[in-house]
Amino acid sequence: MRIAVCIKQVPDTTEVRMDPEKGTLVREGVESIVNPFDTYALEEGVRLKEAHGGEVVAVTMGPPQAEAALRECVSVGADEVVLVSDRAFAGSDTWATSYTLAAALKQVGFDLIICGKQAIDGDTAQVGPGMAVHLDLPQATYVRKVREVTAERLVVERLLEEGVEVMELPLPAMITVVKEINEPRLPSLKGKMRARKAEIRTITAGELDLPAGDLGLDGSPTRVMKIFAPAPREGGEVFEGEPEETTGKILSVLEKEGLV
Repeated sequence: MRIAVCIKQVPDTTEVRMDPEKGTLVREGVESIVNPFDTYALEEGVRLKEAHGGEVVAVTMGPPQAEAALRECVSVGADEVVLVSDRAFAGSDTWATSYTLAAALKQVGFDLIICGKQAIDGDTAQVGPGMAVHLDLPQATYVRKVREVTAERLVVERLLEEGVEVMELPLPAMITVVKEINEPRLPSLKGKMRARKAEIRTITAGELDLPAGDLGLDGSPTRVMKIFAPAPREGGEVFEGEPEETTGKILSVLEKEGLV
């Protein structure tokens, strides 16, 4: 089985700052990491390879510095790594990103695509399902467990708000996973050494042979006009004392505001 795991290099959210005048994220000097949800996707891909055989190829779309994220993937078990990179891809929204990655994955080849449920910098959860649509693949999102794998099918459990759904998908297919699915491993010394020597395949816009108007900013139907931090909340009241003392005070305030 050939398992393609799509990952993204994102800013470390603990270091994110905002420019108050421009209303944009300050990326200079901010450390980049592998999107945390994608580490679960990669771990699941490696586990499936170890249990059933095959190979894992990690794929990311981004600038040249995203190579660091791909080398990290090698250190924990990826067999191949592919960087989809070209200035023509700059400014891609989720539609253009999924469209470009789908074309790249056709060249890479796969039996199963695994993605994290979403990226922490955008939180849209759209790229994985978008790729499945572009590739005309069956898909299951928010997978918490892979129950069964054969050469022809996949049986998974999806995490829902009020329970679990069991789905059977014919292969090839695409799934997105949640953090409940596993515990990602740490890189081994051998893995780190292999990562340093790993060859990274780069796929450019010219190799994909896609219409230029469908790529990057030109191919993106959505635009981010402004990013801003929510205004801090004002006011508020702290009630101190034992529960039996404060409960009545809180109810009085809620009644006054017409909330009860």
